Amino acid sequence: MPFYQKLGKIPHKRHTTFKKEDGGLHYEQLFGTEGFSGMSSLLYHMHRPTMVKDVKQVADLNPKAALDHNIKSRMLEGFKVPAHDDYLKSRVSVLFNNDVHISLAAPTKSQTEYFYKNADADEMIFVHRGTGTLKTLMGNLRFGYGDYLVIPRGMIYQIHFDDADNRLFILDSYQPIYTPKRYRNYFGQLLEHSPFCERDMRAPESLEVHDEMGDFVVKTKKEGILHEITYASHPFDVVGWDGFNYPYAFNIKDFEPITGRVHQPPPVHQTFESARYVVCSFVPRLYDYHPEAIPAPYNHSNIDSDEVLYYVDGDFMSRNHVDKGFISLHPAGIPHGPHPGAYERSIGQKETLELAVMVDTFAPLKLTQDAIDIELGNYHQSWLED
Repeated sequence: MPFYQKLGKIPHKRHTTFKKEDGGLHYEQLFGTEGFSGMSSLLYHMHRPTMVKDVKQVADLNPKAALDHNIKSRMLEGFKVPAHDDYLKSRVSVLFNNDVHISLAAPTKSQTEYFYKNADADEMIFVHRGTGTLKTLMGNLRFGYGDYLVIPRGMIYQIHFDDADNRLFILDSYQPIYTPKRYRNYFGQLLEHSPFCERDMRAPESLEVHDEMGDFVVKTKKEGILHEITYASHPFDVVGWDGFNYPYAFNIKDFEPITGRVHQPPPVHQTFESARYVVCSFVPRLYDYHPEAIPAPYNHSNIDSDEVLYYVDGDFMSRNHVDKGFISLHPAGIPHGPHPGAYERSIGQKETLELAVMVDTFAPLKLTQDAIDIELGNYHQSWLED
């Protein structure tokens, strides 16, 4: 995020001695992206963060395409992805390209036996069901229904759930995730017309400092391969940090919708962006107020991007027969629009209570076999009139 945060104890000047109570030194770590030109933070450890005892290769996590080329609109029943005790094993890839991997997960137990680091990609975890605590080396962050959790690449973390009923929609982003440029001024501050502001973002609330030595397994994904790296010190030994690169949460209900006299295009719902895809939030809002307005979206051609819509809650007015956890894929190259009857039903309506997350990619998405296994019928024929 493009604004400064700090937590815990830090020295007055960077790259200077920072002594412990016993006279020893804390160990400084620059945690940054894009070499030394991207956003970064400075972390101060009790022990060297480099003490590796063992490295093992565990699994190949690269998704496999069930078919390489797709031009058919599809609907997936996301809640059919089975639950699993283990957090990493619960993550099921359904759609992917070289820029972003989209997964679903239904973990039933907290991640306590190991730590996880995604060294390939930023992660965005949308919490559809469940509450708990995201524990990271930069502090703890409570989460719940509707939260986007943005976790920078290289962040070591655990997720602790409050109970067993959890549903997550996850993006692995191979470019950094930012707030949209048009919402920010020259200095990076979110502008007055932005549908959210800095006070809506929640950074880690408290540090959990472990001054412990032993065997600590950090499962690390690099080039799609999962490794087990055993460290000699506890990863959560950071006593303080400051900077611009850290995990944070933003709740979809804090997105303030932009409305108009006539139907507004999807970019008004944009919440995040990367160089190769965008994320939008569809939230409850008042409908268009022109006396002749048609609130339902007009038919539009996906010529340059694949459109993915993850249905969270409410009655999505442009679709017939969708339920929570469904995922629609409208691929580039063909038009799509409201289902038969939805266009007409929307006229005269005053508001919508829909809640959904949209991902528009600028390169075609491939489907995995797990996606095809949860596909709903002949969705591509659902615009035919009876």
